[in-house]
This record gives sequence, C-alpha cells and structure tokens, in this order.
Amino acid sequence: MPNPPRCPVTSFDHHSPEHSRDRVEIYRELRTSSPVAWTESHGGFWILSDYASVFEAARDDDLFSSQRHDEYGGPGLSVTIPKAPTALHIPIELDPPNFRAYRKAVNQVTAPKAVEGLDSRIKHYVTGFIDMIIEKGEADLAIVAGVPATVTVDWLGLDPSQYQTYVDAMHTLVSAAPGSKEYQHAAEVAVPWVSKTVREHIAYRRLHPGDDATTHFIDVEVDGRKMTDDEIYSILELVISGGVGTTASLVTQSLVWLHENPDQRQRLIDDPSMTDIAVEEFLRYFSPTQALARTIMADTEFQGCPVRKGDRALLAWGSANRDPAQFEDPDTLDITRWPNRHVAFGIGIHRCAGSHMGKAMAREMIRQVLARMGDYEIEMDKVVPYPDQGTNAGYHSIPVRFTPGERLLGDTPLFPAHYTKAQ
Repeated sequence: MPNPPRCPVTSFDHHSPEHSRDRVEIYRELRTSSPVAWTESHGGFWILSDYASVFEAARDDDLFSSQRHDEYGGPGLSVTIPKAPTALHIPIELDPPNFRAYRKAVNQVTAPKAVEGLDSRIKHYVTGFIDMIIEKGEADLAIVAGVPATVTVDWLGLDPSQYQTYVDAMHTLVSAAPGSKEYQHAAEVAVPWVSKTVREHIAYRRLHPGDDATTHFIDVEVDGRKMTDDEIYSILELVISGGVGTTASLVTQSLVWLHENPDQRQRLIDDPSMTDIAVEEFLRYFSPTQALARTIMADTEFQGCPVRKGDRALLAWGSANRDPAQFEDPDTLDITRWPNRHVAFGIGIHRCAGSHMGKAMAREMIRQVLARMGDYEIEMDKVVPYPDQGTNAGYHSIPVRFTPGERLLGDTPLFPAHYTKAQ
C-alpha cells in the first residue's frame, strides 16, 4: 500500500530573503492555516509552527529524534536544516539513554550556582567592550555582541583575544545564507581552524590542567569512565557554537527595540531591577534561536498529518513564542510580562544547557549599555541585519551616537596576559 501524500504543503523556506524580511508574518500565516505543514525546500521537511505541536514534538524523543541519522538528509549537524558541516555535537545530538550521562557532566558547570562564579568575568568583559567605544560618542553598538563569544572562549580556557575567529566560524554557519561566500569560508577555513585550535587545547590541558571548563570535561566521568578527546571536542564545539551567537542575537535585537521604544528604555534605566523579567520577554519576542530540527523515527500520524520515518521536521521556537493560543497579545513586547512560558531555550531534555549563562550575560550587557550610554541613537537606515534569519536572528551592525563617557577599567587589560603564551 503506498504511503499517503504529505499534506498540507507550503512553500515555506526559512533561508529565503522573503523569510528574513518578514518572518513574523510568514509564521503567523502558517499558524493560522497549517500549523503542521510540509515543504519541499532543502530536500523536504515538516514545519511545526504552533505552540502545541512544537511542545509535543520537543518532548517526544522517541518519535522526534535529535540523534544524527546521516541516512536521512545527509551528513552534518542534525538539528539544522539544511544540515551544517560540523563535528558531532554532544549532548544535543544524542537521544536517551546515551544523552543523560553527558548532559549531567555539562550541567555541573552550567547550573545557576556555577554560573554565579562567572559574574565578575562577565562584568569585566562587558565593561571592557564598552570601554572600547565609550569615549568616542559614536560607534557600532554591535561590538558588544563580542562579549558572549569572549566569555565562552575564556570559560573554556582558550585565548579570548581570538573570539572573533570563533564567531567567524561557528556563528556564520547559522547567520549566513547556505552556499554564500561567507558560509563557504566558515565551513572550509574557519571551522577547520577551530577544530585544530580546540583539539590542541584539549591535548595541552591533559598535560597542564587549569581552572576552566575544558579541564572539568577532561576530569569528569561519564558512565564510569573518562571521556575521549573526540567526545570532549564534541562538547566544546557545541558550547562555542551556542555561546558565540545566541546571546549576541538576543541583545542586538533588544537594543534596537529599546531605541525604537524610548519610554520602555527609560523604564529600564530608571529601574534596572526590571531587566531580569524584561530579558525573559526579549527571549520570547525575539527568540534568538528561531528553529531547530529533528528526525522523525516512525510512520505515524502527528497532529493529523501523515509523517514518515526519515522525514525531517523543523520546530519553530520563534513561531511558537508568538502563538496567541499560549500568549495574550503575543505580538506586543511587554517588559513586565510574567509568568512567561516561552520556549526560546527549547523544551524537554534538550533544553539549552547554557541558558543561565546566556541570561546572565544578556542582563549585564543591557544594564551596562543603558547605564553608560543610555541616550544612544541608532542610525536605522544603516543597520545591517543578519542576511539569513532562519536559525538565528539579529544584527551585524548597529551604528549609534551617544554622549561620550569615561572608561572604567583604566589600565587593566581586557584580555589576561597569561593567554598570550603559545599553547
């Protein structure tokens, strides 16, 4: 008996210029007409756009697998469509039961208590990056997007002064259009550099342990054994990939919105304690990671649609976060919205392990920008958004003018001197 046709069918393509121009409206139309639909784009996949279907799929690891299945959709990162050319990412590309031991090892250094120990480091880098521009009165505000990459690289014990190279590698794979020159350079040049540099760092740390997350992953046991270099590299590349892009995406969008809504900006300036709840709403509204993929592992019916084993599915977090069935007045950004059951970090066992670190950085970045250059005015006609907003949304360039201020670090170097030695 032949398989039933996949339906309904849509022309959806999250990597298209049309999607980058107005992803909110495209997702709104999908939620209204076909919250679960099939598209032939990029080899064909299901797009799940409403909160209910995204919530159900993200919690069903048996049907919606995060594991790499190279026989379906070709080799590469399983949680993107099309698949990105990276190493296996542990633990996000594992299913239970293998997933659990690795995630436990990651949680030990990303739990809220552990992240508190990074507060001074986060503050140092935010202060230092703003110091670079504060005396000039005009700058590209997107420079603060370097903070998450720097903190992440430093946290792993790598050289934070090389943060931009990690951004050029890992973030470009999700912010540049597949097949573009920027994308090809990242895949063919920058990613291999990351692989070489990080693997050399792992080997160095085995001989010279340090007070960093890499040493933790070398020492920690998984299922009663130490991890191999390949396993550690898989985790580190995932951490870098997430750390260099998502928080930068969130903060750049938030700062542009605050410029466009000066009354709300003033509320946060007057009462910085509101930033915690505001960041949760920024996460819902902007959803820095717009969507991630799964592989369907059985012929069955899902939300009334006939899905097949091997089908790929895109879970649109950004669209689910605008679903009026879940959120009152979802297209209004309310910095006092609470409670806020957004899915910007995913749902279920694969919920982003770095969420606490990301929020800590975002809060400090927004607070310092508002405290030190709160009258910034953006030249909106010169703002440069990411060319591809299918996976991450945000801005590459945000030209601003503001009242100059004073540097706060003084002669303290931004990057610690001990990183200058060759490793």
